[in-house]
Amino acid sequence: MPGVERCYVGVDVGTASARAAVFDAHGRMLASASRPIQIWRPQADFVEQSSDDIWAAVCASVREAVEAAGVDALAVRGLGFDATCSLVTLGADGRPVSVSPSGCDEQNVIVWMDHRAVEQAEFINAGGHDVLRYVGGRVSPEMQSPKLLWLKQRLPQSWRRAARFFDLPDYLTFRATGSETRSLCSTVCKWAYLGHEPPERPGSIGRWDATFWRQIGLSDLVGEYVERIGAVVRPMGEALGNGLTDDAAMELGLRAGTPVGVSIIDAHAGGLGVLGAPVHGPPPDAQALENRLALIGGTSSCHMAVSRGPRFIPGVWGPYYSAMIPGMWLTEGGQSATGALIDHVIFSHRRSIELEETAKRGGKSVYDALNERLSALAIERGVSPPAALSRGLHVLPYFHGNRSPRADASLRGMISGLALSDSLDDLAVLYLATVQAIAHGTRHIIETLNAHGYSIRTLLACGGGTRNRVFLREHADITGCTIVLPREPEAVLLGSAILGAVPSGDFQSISSAMAALTATREVIEPTGGETRRYHDGRHRVFLRMYDDQMAYRSMS
Repeated sequence: MPGVERCYVGVDVGTASARAAVFDAHGRMLASASRPIQIWRPQADFVEQSSDDIWAAVCASVREAVEAAGVDALAVRGLGFDATCSLVTLGADGRPVSVSPSGCDEQNVIVWMDHRAVEQAEFINAGGHDVLRYVGGRVSPEMQSPKLLWLKQRLPQSWRRAARFFDLPDYLTFRATGSETRSLCSTVCKWAYLGHEPPERPGSIGRWDATFWRQIGLSDLVGEYVERIGAVVRPMGEALGNGLTDDAAMELGLRAGTPVGVSIIDAHAGGLGVLGAPVHGPPPDAQALENRLALIGGTSSCHMAVSRGPRFIPGVWGPYYSAMIPGMWLTEGGQSATGALIDHVIFSHRRSIELEETAKRGGKSVYDALNERLSALAIERGVSPPAALSRGLHVLPYFHGNRSPRADASLRGMISGLALSDSLDDLAVLYLATVQAIAHGTRHIIETLNAHGYSIRTLLACGGGTRNRVFLREHADITGCTIVLPREPEAVLLGSAILGAVPSGDFQSISSAMAALTATREVIEPTGGETRRYHDGRHRVFLRMYDDQMAYRSMS
């Protein structure tokens, strides 16, 4: 784009695709591009990817985005990366090492949502390790220590060959710069790293709890072997090495030496992209941030809140020191399946093909088609409030377990109130009940946070769910919180670009970059009144369904 002198590139690697975007010095997106990522599912609960495939998708996306933005590579002042918290395994030669029962080295990434390590997670949790206080009291099979233990126990040959284990965001900066520096975000949140304690190694921040790793049977990852998981850990956004290597610059279509910031987890990048936006006033200070929650919706959902001091909340991940906003403690709630659950409910229904054909004829998405049908149904049936179309139909959304605040991956979904009919209208109402169930899960998380010192009143939302007006309406009405949408809908990509803007020298800190590059687009207030009373009743059912599931287990 002619006249653009300064811009920043953000790269976001999600579950299904790699995306890149170019932002100007005011935080406005100039162009974006994406590429799909291959996924293997060799057996139930196993989800695998290829680091080479991911890097190729990243490079193609960056090249296309920069070309579409019409900017010169010299105008790109910095580059930031975020990604899912997936485990990448490399050999001494830097090449992939298999994590798959197939034995294929190409499949060297255990995806975040993979649940192969449930047994190992339970073993670790039974140890009562002090470090678990900083992950909500329990590790999840989505975290890295259970996955590493599974790999050692089940694929010993791969374990012996593996010289380096990376969280996916850190693997991307390694490919870009050659630096093996790990991110404080990834290590604190997913590797049980103690980022708030005095460092044991020069140039690093925080320390590994060697006792914990030895007690769980992974002593070969600490002491003289710590390079396998990271000898140097640094804060997000800090400059890495000498920037892009010659090879990476050529692959990405950028200038060698372009500054690259220490990486961040994808949901946490969304937090950077929304939490600092001003709402009816100046950007929030540290105290005001404690009244806000970043809701990042996608395949799963993350609920990010920060505080000035640590808050230990059973069943909720954290507190993580400086894992998102420097100097503040992060509390991370989440739902393991949200967008994925909505899609499952829609596309597993026998009317899904009819729905897709109807939506295609109308030139709209299946979600827009369902939302329009719900509006018409409320009028036809004289239902008020429209949310009451779901009366008598209840969903417990734990189809992929519960991340928080139950912290139980073994939980399963439930539906109560099905009739002996399967019309397109039935699908629309079931879709509504599912969206409401997800919103009730968010309410459960917020109420848990508020019971432990937070005062969450505002949700700053980004991600795929924010394009769905029913999703937004139900979240506002069910939680009773104001929902704020950022000016830049692709807030995760903006958050990643912020990590590139800081090492460029254009901003002094992540906080100053957040204040300068983020803004508010829309504010949605909860309806209250009769709608609130309706949802209060449904919330009691939501909580009771969990109790019922536990009762069923005790009977069988």
